[in-house]
Order: sequence, then structure tokens, then C-alpha cells
Amino acid sequence: MPKAAIFDVDGTLLDSVDLHALAWHEAMVKFGHDVSFEQARSQIGKGGDKLIPHFLTADAQRDHGSEMEEWRGKRFKSDYLPLVRPFSAVPDLLRRVHDTGLRIAVASSAKKDELEKYIDIAGIADLVDVTTSSDDVKESKPAPDIFEVALGKLGIGGGDAVAIGDTPYDAEAAGKAGIRTIGVLSGGFTETSLRQAGCLEVRPGPATLLACFAGSLLAK
Repeated sequence: MPKAAIFDVDGTLLDSVDLHALAWHEAMVKFGHDVSFEQARSQIGKGGDKLIPHFLTADAQRDHGSEMEEWRGKRFKSDYLPLVRPFSAVPDLLRRVHDTGLRIAVASSAKKDELEKYIDIAGIADLVDVTTSSDDVKESKPAPDIFEVALGKLGIGGGDAVAIGDTPYDAEAAGKAGIRTIGVLSGGFTETSLRQAGCLEVRPGPATLLACFAGSLLAK
């Protein structure tokens, strides 16, 4: 039995990936970069420190990278954050994890203030033992920093935890930290891409993971 479950948020607990992609797409276009919604969406799951260099040259990053990221953040909070909703059965899934005796961490590439709001939206504030955001680390996913900090706060090694995420970046980051990963398809990535990134188990979403809990990595 693992000792803890470490959950990603966007696309895993909350239906927010398309909204983040819209905000990034709009920011890119506003600052003169021909980046489509689909291209932006393929990078959701990374923090801005990894997403921006994927599309902008070093010169462009120095010139307006920070300004663009700030504009994106304001746009998301004002226009899209009010639209974010949790996937079905999210509180029930975390309650099951909690009642099984596992500690619960949330590890997200979001900023700390955004993550706090996400936890409230998901209705899981009373179930979360540890949180880790991009503000706690030097590099966001797919670097392992966020998961390593979560492990440190939990006081356990990677072999005692299971990560749950919706992107290949979650699986890559968790794998580098020695953590087994359950992938969920609710963020829009394919089962093939998740398994190739290291997911040992893939479920359609949180509700299915709850229904199949006894046979999942969380229970063995």
C-alpha cells in the first residue's frame, strides 16, 4: 500500500485545460506570436517557465515574456477562472483516498494563489494535507521539482507515493521523482501518450478511478 496520493489539478481534478489554453492562445496572439489554440493546449500541464520557451525565442522572452505571462494570468483570472468546475466525483474520490489511510497532496504547476482557489472550487480543502505550487520550485513539470517538494513535505520517498495526473508532463515529472503514476484521460491526452510517458495505469477520469479504486495502484 502506498502512503500518499499526489494529485495534479488542471485536467485531473478540474475541467480547466481548455480555459487555460484559451488564455495562453490569446496572450500569444496579443504579443505577436502565431500560436493556435491547439498548439497552446498541447503544452498545458507545464508551468510558464517551460511553456513560454516552447514558443518564444530567447530574445522574445527577454523582451516581453514576463509581460505576456502577467497578461495571461490576469486574463485567466478575470474571464476564465469563474468558469472552472470540478470533474464529477472529485470530492468522493479524495474522501475514499483519505478513508483508506493515505495522505493527500496536491502538486500543480499553477501559482500558489491560483492553486488555493482551485482547491476551494474542487471542494477538497478539508482533505488535502500538503500543497505544492510553481512558487515552491525552480522548475515546473516535466521537471521533478514539484513532486520532490511534495514528497519532502509528506516526509516519504517516491516509492511510497502514487501520482495522479492527466498529462505526459505529470508522468515524466513523477517518474523522475521515483513515483508511480495513474493517468486520467480527462485532460484530453491520449492513453498512448500517457503510457509512453510512464503511466502504469490509465482511467477515463476521477469517477472511473473511484469506481475501480480497489483494483488501482492506490489500493495496492
